[in-house]
Amino acid sequence: MATMKAVGRATSLFLNSSIPKPTPSPGQALVKIKAFGLNRMDLLQREGHYPVPPQAPKTLGVEFSGTIEDVPNTNCGFKKGDEVFGLAYGGAYAEYIVVNTKMLLHKPHHLSWEQAAGVPEVLPPSLPYQNPHTKGRQTWITATQALYLIGEFTKGKSVLWHAGASSVSIAGIQLSKIGGASSIYVTAGSDEKISFCINELGATAGYNYKTQNWSEEILKATDGKGVDIVIDFVGQNYFQGNLDVAAKDARIVTLGAMSGTKLPAGVDIGAFVRKRLRFEGSSLRSRDEEYQGRLRDKLEEYIEKFEDGTFKIYIDKVLPWEQIVEAHELMEKNTSKGKIICTIG
Repeated sequence: MATMKAVGRATSLFLNSSIPKPTPSPGQALVKIKAFGLNRMDLLQREGHYPVPPQAPKTLGVEFSGTIEDVPNTNCGFKKGDEVFGLAYGGAYAEYIVVNTKMLLHKPHHLSWEQAAGVPEVLPPSLPYQNPHTKGRQTWITATQALYLIGEFTKGKSVLWHAGASSVSIAGIQLSKIGGASSIYVTAGSDEKISFCINELGATAGYNYKTQNWSEEILKATDGKGVDIVIDFVGQNYFQGNLDVAAKDARIVTLGAMSGTKLPAGVDIGAFVRKRLRFEGSSLRSRDEEYQGRLRDKLEEYIEKFEDGTFKIYIDKVLPWEQIVEAHELMEKNTSKGKIICTIG
C-alpha cells in the first residue's frame, strides 16, 4: 500500500509518514499539494470542537494548491500535470489529496502557490469555542456566499463586516467596494487593523470594539438609519448590537458564534418585527458538492480581477509545513492580517 506524509493527530500536530496515499475515483483528481492555507476552523477541529462532515478525512485542512498527478476522467477539463487550487472537505495538510474536480480551479500563472492556496475558502466556525484569541479567518467563497447568496447584496446597499482584518472580511470588503456599496463599515480589535481596513482595503469607517461602542458609532455615522447587511462571526456578544444597527429590511448573516450561542437575559428582539429583519445562519463545509461547485464557478469569475490587481490576496505569513505547530500558535495569537500559509517541499 502506498503511503504519504500528512499532519496526524490533530491535538499534537506532527508529520505522520504512514498515512495511506488516497486514490481518486471517477469525478475526482489526485493532487500533489504545494501549499495549504490555515483557517480558524482548523483550530476548532484540532481541539474536537468542530462538527466535521462525515465524508471528511481525519487530516485537517480544506484549501490548497498543487499539481494534478492523476485524474480518471479526462473529460472533466483537467489533466495530469495541471496546476490547480481548490477546496476540499478535509485532508489538505498532506502531500496528496483527492478532491472532486468540481471544486478545482486552474491556477493562474501570475499567482504563486502560496497565493493560490489562500484564495479558496473555509467556512467560519459555527460552534462556540471559549478561547479569547479565536476570531474568523476565512476567504473569497465564504465572502461571496455571505454577501450575495444570503445577504442579497446589490449596488447601493451598505454593509458591516465584523472581524474586519480576517481573511473573509478582507475579501468581503473588496467585494463590497467593487460591487458598489454605498458605505462599508468594519469592526476589529486594534487601531492598526482598523487603519488597514480603511487605508488598504477602502472601508468607509471602522470601530475598535475594545475601546468603542461600535453599534452606537455606526448609528451616528448613518444618522440613525443603520446598515443594510451585517456579516457576523461573533454571535452572543454582538447579537443585540447587530439588531440595533440593522436598517429596515436588513439582512443579518451569521457565520459563527465565537462568543457563544446562548443569549443573555434582556436581549430585545423587537427589532425583528419593527424593522422587518431577516436573520440567517450558514455554513459551507457541510454543503453538498453541487452547492459548493456553484460558488466555485462564481470564484472563477474573479480570476481576472486578481490578475489586474483589483482584488488583492493578503498573506501574513508563510511557513514550511514542518512548522505547523508554530503556524497554529500564530493563528491563535489573532495578530495577523490575512492568511497564514504552509508550504510542502
